[in-house]
Amino acid sequence: MKRKVRIANLGSARAYILHRPHPTVQALERQLRAIGLTVVQCWPELPAEAIAADFLFFDVDQGFDEQFPWRPGESPMPMIALIGSEAPGRIEWSLEAGAHAQLLKPVGDGGAYSALLIARLAFEARQSLSAQIADLRRRLDERQTVVRAVTLLAARGKGEAAAYDQLRQMAMAWQVSFEDAARRVVASHDRQEDGNDRRDLG
Repeated sequence: MKRKVRIANLGSARAYILHRPHPTVQALERQLRAIGLTVVQCWPELPAEAIAADFLFFDVDQGFDEQFPWRPGESPMPMIALIGSEAPGRIEWSLEAGAHAQLLKPVGDGGAYSALLIARLAFEARQSLSAQIADLRRRLDERQTVVRAVTLLAARGKGEAAAYDQLRQMAMAWQVSFEDAARRVVASHDRQEDGNDRRDLG
């Protein structure tokens, strides 16, 4: 089943254009204002308030990493690359910077609206994927914690099945989730080990 594409309302959005003064900037600003966006031009640095922007257009030809107050690929808004020179190194830099869409320069009387929509959808898809990866990592960490807790309980002379059941009973007695109970068991063991190490050093 295909995912239905939601066309976002862009009328109240704020866009920053990180580009040196140029006719391209004027043409792009005209398009964006016609769509209904508020536009702010800046160069060579982003002002602090740009962190709350809805979109960021940036110059690929003369752009550099230090212009962005976030790590490459982790922008808090959709980024649209303004590309004049299609030199492979500059294209690679724009991708590493996290471009979600692109506009070729010189910018004429069209293209901004589709670039905005494509960038928004690509940004949301990347965010969704990042959230899924973070959830999978969290679940993997929890599973590893449960395995370690069961192993620690089993080391007290119980079988693995009995240790697993004991952990479940602990969770019920403490009125916490199974994973939280496992974390408590592991944390208690680590504190005990740390205390033993300190006594040995003393």
